[in-house]
Amino acid sequence: MPDAVIASVTGHAVPIRLVAEGAEITDARAAAWAGANGFKSARGELLAVPGEDGGVEAVLWGAGETFDPMTARALPARLPVGDYVLEGLDDGDAALAALAFALGAYRFDRYKPRKDKGAARLVAPGGVDLDDLTRIAAAAALAREMVDTPAADMGPLQIETIAREIAEESGAAITVTTGDALLEANYPAVHAVGRAAAPHRAPRLIEIGWNLDKADLPLVALVGKGVVFDSGGLDIKPAAGMRNMKKDMGGSAHALALGRLVMQAGLKVRLVVLVAAVENAISADAFRPGDILSTRAGLTVEVGNTDAEGRLILADALTRAGEHDPDLTLDFATLTGAARIALGPELPPVYTDDDALAADLLDAARRVRDPLWRMPLWPGYRDSLNSEIADLRNDSAPWAQAGSITAGLFLQRFAPKTGVWAHLDIFAWNPRARPGHPEGGEAQSLRACFHMLRTRYG
Repeated sequence: MPDAVIASVTGHAVPIRLVAEGAEITDARAAAWAGANGFKSARGELLAVPGEDGGVEAVLWGAGETFDPMTARALPARLPVGDYVLEGLDDGDAALAALAFALGAYRFDRYKPRKDKGAARLVAPGGVDLDDLTRIAAAAALAREMVDTPAADMGPLQIETIAREIAEESGAAITVTTGDALLEANYPAVHAVGRAAAPHRAPRLIEIGWNLDKADLPLVALVGKGVVFDSGGLDIKPAAGMRNMKKDMGGSAHALALGRLVMQAGLKVRLVVLVAAVENAISADAFRPGDILSTRAGLTVEVGNTDAEGRLILADALTRAGEHDPDLTLDFATLTGAARIALGPELPPVYTDDDALAADLLDAARRVRDPLWRMPLWPGYRDSLNSEIADLRNDSAPWAQAGSITAGLFLQRFAPKTGVWAHLDIFAWNPRARPGHPEGGEAQSLRACFHMLRTRYG
């Protein structure tokens, strides 16, 4: 990703002037141009004011009734090539707008390279930690690029390769358990879900450990669902439901990107990142509806639906996280369509039974404009996971209906018993293009979780 936000320029930087709705534009030339073009200062409205030399003298940027600095995500695609500087923002809004500008500069061009005609660049506002901003934007770009990459080029091996690069960059240890070795190492659910894609796309459990020798530090565990493609298994998805299932590894992308941020920032923690990477494929060896699967936790699970596979691999990964006695565990998963029905594609739910953690996550989400909404782990629905012939089932009984909640309750059975835990049921996708948000992969909850971790452990 090219640098969209830069430290300084040697030449001229065009001012971007924030204009509140109904506010007077004091510059006579800009005011006349705004009047001639019907500029109303609506939120996100943009108007370039031409200079006498034929270039751009200034850019008017509408704030609307209530300014949202994240509307700056739209600026890189809408501004002419050149260097720009923000005017009229306080320090907090300027910092958020600069980050938004960097997020908005993301483009996925791996398969359709764009001719390099230059780009709009923003001069970092005073007081902004440019290195920190760049790391956060790069983490979001990593998660988005992993999600955007088709499954043919983003399989379990490619996720492992990225994990190894992240670990090496920070001097972290990494272990990978692959294929039938998963059975020997007691990851039976990961093996069961992913075995149909073996040997060429064998399942694997990836574990990164950082600072583990510093026993006096709190331990944070990050767990990610890495289903590189979800056909639904033998309970096969319809074509429309399968179309974007390359994104079903979005949880692993978020866990790895957040882990990299934690290590780069040098947070005062021990860190474990766990990713279960599989393809939910169809073959004679695929797991079946009605099968009883073992798990690392020793619990048996009746398979009611092979398309509820993410929670199965997370069960083993969460159990492994618990063996480290973590103080805080976060898991990320593109887990349920029910979460989208409840909250839509732009607002991920977070589940936790710890009120303090929920408050910290929601406060962080508000501060960095990375929305989250707390949903309940409603105990009345636990019975919907009961099975007559196993410890529990992977699909809840129809009477419960609340599929995202029951998925969270399933994971709660395997979550670490030490410390606090939160589950984030992310979408990791923009289903429609809108200014600053191209259709495709999206980083959701990543910045909020990092802000929360840095506030607690920075």
